[in-house]
Amino acid sequence: MSELSVKHLLGIKYLNKQDIELIFETADQFKEVINRPIKKVPSLRDITIANLFFENSTRTKLSFELAEKRLSADVINFSASQSSVKKGETLVDTVNNILSMKVDMVVMRHPNPGAGVFLAKHVNASIINAGDGAHEHPTQALLDTYSIREKLGKVKGKNVVIVGDILHSRVALSNIYALQLQGANVMVCGPRTLIPKYIKELGVTVETNLKHALEWCDVANMLRVQNERMDISYFPSTREYTQQYGINKELLNNLAKDIVIMHPGPINRGVEITSDVADSKQAIILDQVENGVAIRMAVIYLLASKI
Repeated sequence: MSELSVKHLLGIKYLNKQDIELIFETADQFKEVINRPIKKVPSLRDITIANLFFENSTRTKLSFELAEKRLSADVINFSASQSSVKKGETLVDTVNNILSMKVDMVVMRHPNPGAGVFLAKHVNASIINAGDGAHEHPTQALLDTYSIREKLGKVKGKNVVIVGDILHSRVALSNIYALQLQGANVMVCGPRTLIPKYIKELGVTVETNLKHALEWCDVANMLRVQNERMDISYFPSTREYTQQYGINKELLNNLAKDIVIMHPGPINRGVEITSDVADSKQAIILDQVENGVAIRMAVIYLLASKI
């Protein structure tokens, strides 16, 4: 069996094309498993995994926990808000204390960019980055591109636009890397104030007109506006943002072809996407959630096989 070229999953930028193909092939097998009546496999019976979330999370945390349990791993959950971090403990100390309880793998979400990379240098366990600030969110990009592959047959050559708050989004950066590795054409669309200054250097096109972007694309990945990361006002009002960058059914119906609508969640209904679009046939938002479990099972399984 081929194996991953990395010991940790810290970001898409550390993976190669073969890694992504291997993760997808493994996820195909696990997707079949999670749709069986008995959804468990004994693959990781002797592995202990710690979920360390220093930032709020619903989907990602549940998805990882479910993936770990479906693989029969032992799971410990840690939430920073109820922990000794509040008493001034450092990240390395926190993790080393958990590792001294003989943990093999750490899944971590942290508000600081690069937290996973820093940790990987200081501890022995395998680290999976579940989101580090506005930097990367690798498993989200894997499940997003996997969902495109499932829906459209392949990612190569497809036109994908990422719409919204690109500046504060870890999903956007990881998706750009993952889509480009697989040969897709990537565009970002949003208000100028929410598009990073040097993003063109990543080889993506920038568009500020949503209608033009939608006419160009096969897939639109809608991001929410991350108010919790904003210390200043980036646009006049939510209403104005919605008028210019929100997707509604009328907009979709006026396009020449049917496009695929994605959203990493949590959705702000009525802001970046209306309910009739989110719940329509064109949206694959819940497929993304289902695929998230299979992708995370694949990543955990492949990294555990290196332990």
